[in-house]
Amino acid sequence: MAEQVKKKPIKITETVLRDAHQSLIATRMSTEQMLPIVDKMDKVGYHSVECWGGATFDASLRFLKEDPWDRLRKLRDGFKNTKLQMLFRGQNILGYNHYADDVVEYFVQKSIANGIDIIRIFDCFNDLDNLKTAVNAAKKEKGHAQIALSYTLGDAYTLDYWKETAKQIEEMGADSLCIKDMAGLLLPYKATELVQALKEGTSLPIQIHTHYTSGVASMTYLKAVEAGADVIDTAISPFSMGTSQPATEVMVETFKGTEYDTGLDQNLLAEIAEYFRPMREEALKTGLMNTKVLGVNIKTLLYQVPGGMLSNLVSQLSEAHAEDKYQEVLEEIPRVRKDFGEPPLVTPSSQIVGTQAVLNVLQGERYKMITKESKKILDGEFGKTVKPFNKEVQKKAIGDKKPITCRPADLIKPQLEEFKKEAAPYIQQEEDVLSYALFPQVATDFFKYREAQQTKVDPSQADSENGAYPV
Repeated sequence: MAEQVKKKPIKITETVLRDAHQSLIATRMSTEQMLPIVDKMDKVGYHSVECWGGATFDASLRFLKEDPWDRLRKLRDGFKNTKLQMLFRGQNILGYNHYADDVVEYFVQKSIANGIDIIRIFDCFNDLDNLKTAVNAAKKEKGHAQIALSYTLGDAYTLDYWKETAKQIEEMGADSLCIKDMAGLLLPYKATELVQALKEGTSLPIQIHTHYTSGVASMTYLKAVEAGADVIDTAISPFSMGTSQPATEVMVETFKGTEYDTGLDQNLLAEIAEYFRPMREEALKTGLMNTKVLGVNIKTLLYQVPGGMLSNLVSQLSEAHAEDKYQEVLEEIPRVRKDFGEPPLVTPSSQIVGTQAVLNVLQGERYKMITKESKKILDGEFGKTVKPFNKEVQKKAIGDKKPITCRPADLIKPQLEEFKKEAAPYIQQEEDVLSYALFPQVATDFFKYREAQQTKVDPSQADSENGAYPV
């Protein structure tokens, strides 16, 4: 009798409501566009739906004039059977600076209270000290704390490094581990080695997140799953590929009939794809989805530069009328990264390294001008890198100042009460103070807009005698 195949269904996290539209249409999908399809998505049986965090918070307030907390509550109401997931930048939360522990704790508390089940927490340096507060806060609120390691290449990033870090993550109390490959650098056979090493280092479930930028992502998923990965991140086909994730339906079909069969219904997925297809067509028509983000960019593998960073470089150089320096800048990026302790290139380290490389090339002299953000990195304000900084460059940036060697947030006094005072004139819900804490100016503009909308009166209610509106 044939031996029974031991089933190990692979689980799927759907990214269309967060990373997919962040990667392809600059995070411009509105809550209104999301809600009609939620009921169908809820029937699929996803492991989770990533729908919040990352750049969605800033984009909601800044460009869509929407309250991100309101979006989360509406999605929570719609998803009755599916776990909701968010991306959280450790001590940076969803902003670009480190915040005090009391702000981080309050943000985690409110995220979970408003409907988040799984918080994926990462740090741009993989400095685990910058993740402790968020992990502990998620555990305290009975949330699922997933630590994501930013995947990158370099002398320091050996299989032993990943294995050892995985062990520490388990000791920190994380519930699962994610490999976050933001630039699409993880190659298929390397994925096999990496997942096997992680399995030796930890018993935690392992999730893989990658982008299609370099063209290898779905092969990478195949090898990672065969090596024992538990969950993969995919995007429904109209918002997949390019700088987004592999297509959900393709991965479901790939594993069909094998021990990894997801059990997901292709007919239901087809209906969901059908819903998003006109959005894609519209985005292509208006130019919101640039065809540049849809192809394969092999330079990603050559220079380890994420797709978003490449487009930043192009715009910085065209503003300076120096497009001819593109190749030089690409070659300078790995050198600057080495000087800065070889960090993974992910927000905000990717922007900082990229901008510094552009300056080095345009000035015709390396580090003639050093940006404020570069100085912060070299001063230790972002935490520890896996390798030491270039001492000469560090001295050029901060002189004889003694760099920070402790966890940077230890030097930040509690901030929450101060933010509450500053935001007091605008607060309509407790969560507003957090929107203000992360983006003071953007949130204030939004609060004023919200107030103006609330005081608008239907013209039919106007005072008919003098045509005036009641105040």
